[in-house]
Amino acid sequence: MHYQLKKLVTVLCLAVSPVMSHAQDAETAQKLANPIADLISIPFQLNYDRGFGPNGDGSRTTLNIQPVYPFRLNEDWTLISRTILPVIWQEDVLPGSDQTGLGDTLQSFFLSPRDAGSDGGLIWGAGLAFGLPTATDDALGSEKWTAGPTATALRVDGPFTYGALFNHVWSFAGNGDRRDVNQTFLQPFISYTSPAAITITASAETVYDWEEDTWAVPVNLAVSRLVSIGDQPVSLQAGLRYWAESPSGGPDDLAFRLGMTFLFPR
Repeated sequence: MHYQLKKLVTVLCLAVSPVMSHAQDAETAQKLANPIADLISIPFQLNYDRGFGPNGDGSRTTLNIQPVYPFRLNEDWTLISRTILPVIWQEDVLPGSDQTGLGDTLQSFFLSPRDAGSDGGLIWGAGLAFGLPTATDDALGSEKWTAGPTATALRVDGPFTYGALFNHVWSFAGNGDRRDVNQTFLQPFISYTSPAAITITASAETVYDWEEDTWAVPVNLAVSRLVSIGDQPVSLQAGLRYWAESPSGGPDDLAFRLGMTFLFPR
C-alpha cells in the first residue's frame, strides 16, 4: 500500500511539473508586455521600413538595442532603466546617398511602486527621458540634447495586458544650426499571452512633431514565443506594421519587425 501510494504521488508530480513549467513560462512571457516589470532583459528589435524620399525609393533598417534593468531601491520603490540605442542602415532616404551607423540614444528612468498591480489594480511608473546625440552621421540624428517627462500605465487582466507608454522631449542644447526638437511619443498597446507562452501584441507608436506639425503613426501586430536556448530563456518575435500616417518623404508602405529578447528572471 505504501509503495502504491508513493508511486501514485510520483506519477502525479511528473504530470503536474510540465503544467507548472508552462505556467511559469506564460507568466514570464506576459511580463514582457509590461515596460516596467521587475525583469532584467536585453531586447534586440530589427525594423525594416521602406517608401522614404520624394520617389518612395528609400529604405531603412534599424536594429534597436534596448536593455532594461530594474533597480530595487527599497521595499516600496523600484527604479527602472530603459535604454534604446539604434543602429541604422539606410539607402536613398536622402536621395542618392546611404548612411550606416548609430542613431541618437533615448534613456528613460521610471520610478514605480513595487506593490503596484498586486491587487489587480493599475501598474504605473513615471520619470524622465533623455535624448543623447550619439549619432555617428548627421543624417542619422538630431545633434541635440533632449529631455522631458515619461510615464506608463497598464493593467493585467487574466491573459490580457493593456496600457500605454508616453514621453515628451524638448531640445535644450546641441548644434544651433539644427532645428529644435519638440516631440511627443504615445504608444497604446494590448497583448494576449496563451498558456503556451505565445503572445500576440497590437500597438501604435504615435509620434507628433510640434516643430513641423507632422504625425508618424506605425501600427504594429506581432507574435512572440518564449523558448529556452540551453538554460537561457529567450523570446522570439515576428510581426508586421502598417504606416497609417507619416510625414512627407517618410515611410508609407507595409513593413516588418523581428525581435529577440534575452531574459534574466530574478
